[in-house]
Amino acid sequence: MIKADDFNYAMENTRVVVAPSSAIETYGQTSFRFRLVTEPMDEVGTVRLRQGMIHAERPRILAPHYVSKLILEGFGERARDFAGWMEEQKDLHFLRYGFSLRKTDFSESILRESKDDLIDRLTQQLRSDDDPMDTLIEGVDEGWEVCLMKFTMDLIQRSAGSNLAEWKRRGLL
Repeated sequence: MIKADDFNYAMENTRVVVAPSSAIETYGQTSFRFRLVTEPMDEVGTVRLRQGMIHAERPRILAPHYVSKLILEGFGERARDFAGWMEEQKDLHFLRYGFSLRKTDFSESILRESKDDLIDRLTQQLRSDDDPMDTLIEGVDEGWEVCLMKFTMDLIQRSAGSNLAEWKRRGLL
C-alpha cells in the first residue's frame, strides 16, 4: 500500500507536457497513447520511459457507491488506492469513466539521457506527428501508476462538460 506522503508527492509532481487534443467520446470507446517519463532514484543519469495505451470506455451515469468498484485491469495496488481516494470525492458522483491499461500495449525502457532532453525530443516528435490521441507525461518513478491515474482524472474533468452537454442535448439527462 502506498504511503500518503508518496501518494501526495506523485499527485503533486505529475505534469502533462503534451495533452491529447481530443476528449473522451460520449458514445464510444476512446484510446489514448501515453508516454510517461520518470527518473529512477537508484540510477543516476538515466530516465525510464513507459509507453502504452489507456482505453476509456464509454462514459456512464453512475451512483456514488459504485465508484470504488471500478475495474483497474493492469493496474497495481497504488491505482486501487487512488480509486478509494476517488470514491471519497463527493463531486465525482454523477459520471463513470472506465479506464484500463492494457499490459499488451505496455513497454518500459531505461535510457541514458537527461530527462529534459528526452522530454524535449518526445515533445517535438508528438507535435510533428499531430496525433490527437497522444500524450506525454512527466512523473515520479516510484508512484508512476498514480501519475497515470492523475492524468486520467484530469482527462475526465476536461471531457465531462462536453459529455454532459451531449447527453442533455439528446434528452438523456
